[in-house]
Amino acid sequence: MKAVLFDLDNTLYAPQCDLFSLIDVRINRYMEDVVAIEPNAVDGLRRRYWKDYGTTLQGLIRHHVVDPEDYLDYVHAVDVGSRISVDHDLKATLNNLPLSSYVFTNGSRCHVDRVVTALGLDGLFVDVFDIRIAAYQPKPNPDPYQQVLNELALSGTQCIMVDDQPQNLEMAKQFGMKTVLVGAALSDGQQYSYVDAQLDRTADIGKLLDEWLEVA
Repeated sequence: MKAVLFDLDNTLYAPQCDLFSLIDVRINRYMEDVVAIEPNAVDGLRRRYWKDYGTTLQGLIRHHVVDPEDYLDYVHAVDVGSRISVDHDLKATLNNLPLSSYVFTNGSRCHVDRVVTALGLDGLFVDVFDIRIAAYQPKPNPDPYQQVLNELALSGTQCIMVDDQPQNLEMAKQFGMKTVLVGAALSDGQQYSYVDAQLDRTADIGKLLDEWLEVA
């Protein structure tokens, strides 16, 4: 194994931080104020776009000719520091990982930078692969995974994927990656055949990777 791909939101920080609620407000406001969608239609459209395309952004691109860069700048203009602070445990874990670490997210690079800085993790990731990696297609579409592997010049079997969303790990497993589920999805009691390990928090991954590398 050569690389660990970390999701960002609700993976590098706990969902209890509720950072996405700030972004959620910005998405609704963008749809109403910029795209001129009637307020009473916003929730239904968001649900439909998530179901059909995986993100609100893809629906807005396809049906409203939205500029994706304008959207990303707008919705991620939130006060990250009001919800997230330095995570010393995660910092120590990442600093001592035996594999190269990357962020692989459906968010934007500017959002990644703000979150990573707030968590005190600057300099601990080799690179960031954001929503732009495959023409704004989100995980769990296969194209972003393939583009990340192309950029890394690695096969899926050389990578580990860490994410809070089971469907993202299901696609990672189809590419041959080892998969780690963290956070809220653990509480539903469901077992996922494509998940190799489950953790309450990402900061606990160090021991798991040591075990996997011993038997690799």
